[in-house]
Amino acid sequence: MVTLLLVVVLVLAVAVLVGFVVGYNKLRAADVRVAEALGGIDVELTRRAALIPALVQTVATFASHETAVLGRVSGAQAALASATGGASVVQRSAAERDLDSALTGVLALGSSYPQLNSSANFLNLQENLADTENKLAFARQYYNDAVATLNRLVGTIPWVYLAPLAGVSEREYYRPPH
Repeated sequence: MVTLLLVVVLVLAVAVLVGFVVGYNKLRAADVRVAEALGGIDVELTRRAALIPALVQTVATFASHETAVLGRVSGAQAALASATGGASVVQRSAAERDLDSALTGVLALGSSYPQLNSSANFLNLQENLADTENKLAFARQYYNDAVATLNRLVGTIPWVYLAPLAGVSEREYYRPPH
């Protein structure tokens, strides 16, 4: 009888240990997916920021007196570059919103300067920016899906008890810049 009780206790202890390990690994994997997804956003934001100097130079060739507009884009690009790689999703989103606003002004110059709008370099840069924006939209959605999965896990039983032990907490969603 004592042997049977000892076996039952041992089986329960092993089951609890296995459950803990599985839960811990599941939470850590979800947290890593969120970090990877945020890295994907950073890659696209960096790609986008890398296009800005060429865009500014191209526009400056045709509209050199538009220094305020060009300066605003350069400043927004620098702010985005410093926000990329940081811990704050809100800071990234705000920097992205500022860059979007500044880019709107630069791209609008195309209608004021027909020779700029017909420049192959300007058109190529516009196409690359549009492609990057599409990739950013996908990266944001992927990140938010990963955050939703993590937040669901962290907020439900039994994971809610394991999350602090795994060093995992809820993450904030990425708000679109528009």
